Amino acid sequence: METNGTAGMEATRRRTQPSTNGKTSEQSEEPAQWGRAWEVDWFSLISVIGLLCFAPFIVFYFVMACDQYQCSISQPLFELLRGETSLLSIWARTASFTWSAAKIYAIWVAFQAFLYMCVPDITHKFIPGYVGGVQDGALTPAGLVNKYQINGLQCWLITHALWYANANFFHWFSPTIIFDNWIPLMWCANILGYAVATFAFIKAYLFPTNSEDCKFTGNLFYDYMMGIEFNPRIGEWFDFKLFFNGRPGIVAWTLINLSYMAKQQELYGHVTNSMILVNVLQAIYVLDFFWNEAWYLKTIDICHDHFGWYLGWGDCVWLPYLYTLQGLYLVYHPVQLSDAHALAVLLFGLVGYYIFRSTNHQKDLFRRTEGSCSIWGRKPTFIECLYRSADGVIHRSKLMTSGFWGVARHLNYTGDLMGSLAYCAACGFGHMLPYFYIVYMTILLVHRCVRDEHRCSSKYGKDWKRYTDAVPYRLIPGVF
Repeated sequence: METNGTAGMEATRRRTQPSTNGKTSEQSEEPAQWGRAWEVDWFSLISVIGLLCFAPFIVFYFVMACDQYQCSISQPLFELLRGETSLLSIWARTASFTWSAAKIYAIWVAFQAFLYMCVPDITHKFIPGYVGGVQDGALTPAGLVNKYQINGLQCWLITHALWYANANFFHWFSPTIIFDNWIPLMWCANILGYAVATFAFIKAYLFPTNSEDCKFTGNLFYDYMMGIEFNPRIGEWFDFKLFFNGRPGIVAWTLINLSYMAKQQELYGHVTNSMILVNVLQAIYVLDFFWNEAWYLKTIDICHDHFGWYLGWGDCVWLPYLYTLQGLYLVYHPVQLSDAHALAVLLFGLVGYYIFRSTNHQKDLFRRTEGSCSIWGRKPTFIECLYRSADGVIHRSKLMTSGFWGVARHLNYTGDLMGSLAYCAACGFGHMLPYFYIVYMTILLVHRCVRDEHRCSSKYGKDWKRYTDAVPYRLIPGVF
């Protein structure tokens, strides 16, 4: 895949034929063009409209099912079919928007924006191995390299230190404040998500940050959802994509779980081992994200996705509300696992994390050293290929075929899916709701595989075929 070893930072105007040993020979074939497709087919358009219509309803349905039906996702449907309830009665029982929730949410977003913009990173100066501060992003389709202020780990540490201090010393607010205002906060998150997506859409027409990195398909639905601007910014440093991808949603993820834990303690007088497992496993994922935030600049979200409703609303609403369903479920169903079950879930999640992190580490090491490194005790093999950015400059890139990347083209996704399944399995097997996450992640990552490989095929042309011949499997060796 293109993101597994894109080490080619050298631009050249020569046309060359790459080979599997990293050497090149002259050729006359034009390298493939990099970037998102300009035209929208009917299937993509129908999918976009479907997501715009149904994604907000899906979030509402799952949250409502927990609030009104003890997390049963089938009971509301059966009651509607039997005429025992109505959509109006369900809506009437749903908590509405409140100004107190709006104040909480506004303070939260403003505080995260303050930490992002006004508190430069210092943690990289005293935490060994952490990469923070000002970092270069990946090359954009227009041939630009943006700079980013990487301070996500610092923001997470400050936020959680204040949460701990409040819970144990200051008592400014209850640790259950998030759970207690969960549905009113959902309306606030929706308002922000739609506002940000709409602003980015209008901004792309009136005052884009870089017009050369804008892509107009001519279809308003598709452009609104998938985005027009590649890296919309306000000023020099406020990058919409980095801020909303990492903050406020992912910083909030662990706080939401802590609020669920506090609520479980308040309701039942104890915290179950399943709740602890969910908190620990998901906290590992969140901390990994912020520890590797500089690496994240080279992933598909930053390197390929434009900023629209898909990222804006998704990061504000979909991520914090559906990625935390396991903890929400455990508030209503305090599952206490057997020691063997808990240990098996923990080990499975940790093995998944090891595969996820090790695979990405190999990619990052290969990219940083441009292949001059050791992978599993050997010098890595790779396929060198070419692509052309929108400015007409031809670039070299290396696609690694060693280590985990020689086993499957997306083995990092396999590890991610193992971790996702562990979150769900921590909730036992009493309800379907906690398992929505693994179903969703499977659809998301398989689709991302296809989407990423379509881009890579367009970007690298025949060189991509050579790579897929060398690494034939996508996710599961010998199966898929």
